[in-house]
Amino acid sequence: MKIVVIGGTGLIGTKVVSQLRKQGHQVIAASPATGINTITGEGLAEAISNTDVVIDLANSPSFEDKAVLEFFQTAGGNLLAAEINAGVKLHVALSIVGVDRMQNIGYMRAKKVQEDLIKNSGVPYTIIRSTQFFEFLPGIASQAAQGNEVHISDVQFQPIASDDVASFVAQAALVAPVNGTIEISGPERFTMSGLVARYLQSTDDSLKVVSNNNSQYYGGRIDNDALVPAGQAQLGGINFENWLSNQSKKA
Repeated sequence: MKIVVIGGTGLIGTKVVSQLRKQGHQVIAASPATGINTITGEGLAEAISNTDVVIDLANSPSFEDKAVLEFFQTAGGNLLAAEINAGVKLHVALSIVGVDRMQNIGYMRAKKVQEDLIKNSGVPYTIIRSTQFFEFLPGIASQAAQGNEVHISDVQFQPIASDDVASFVAQAALVAPVNGTIEISGPERFTMSGLVARYLQSTDDSLKVVSNNNSQYYGGRIDNDALVPAGQAQLGGINFENWLSNQSKKA
């Protein structure tokens, strides 16, 4: 089977490409670095030709409201048009759990626009909404640091390992489209402040976590449960301790 992975050189993309190639599929890792650009259209038609499945993992280089909206509108429109011309049988896209509950945030509005483009395109599809990744923890802590303290919201938090995300995405690419949305998350639920504190402690970081109820995310206020699945989600098999142990082995 020929599969094109848009964003195939990123964190999730490289893992998805590797998994699918090991299963014997012809996989193209598509990104501007490999000469395939969904914004300009460069190399897109050629890459998509005779393709069975397209997996869209691309992300905007800017999170500014106008820029991120333009990115997902343009990239999504160009990609889906190319898929229609090529007769692609399945479009798999990675989105975010709670995206429709956080429409006061520009990035989430842009991701919802991306989802709607897919749903209205006529291309058979599966949208996978994921919770945040464990790999985001260092960045979350860094952005919230104020001197020797880290001020973090106590919203509910159920992150997932990127290896599990890649496995779910690869699996979705090899089965029939659901023409709907599935949710994935990690196996354990925390508060964001509690998990960041555990992460910093495990890495011998002296920063002190200060929990607050200022539920800010990407610059907007969110509900306490906005970042966790609203209903039944498929759970990854890697818990926080497993993930942390794997990071230590890679270091």
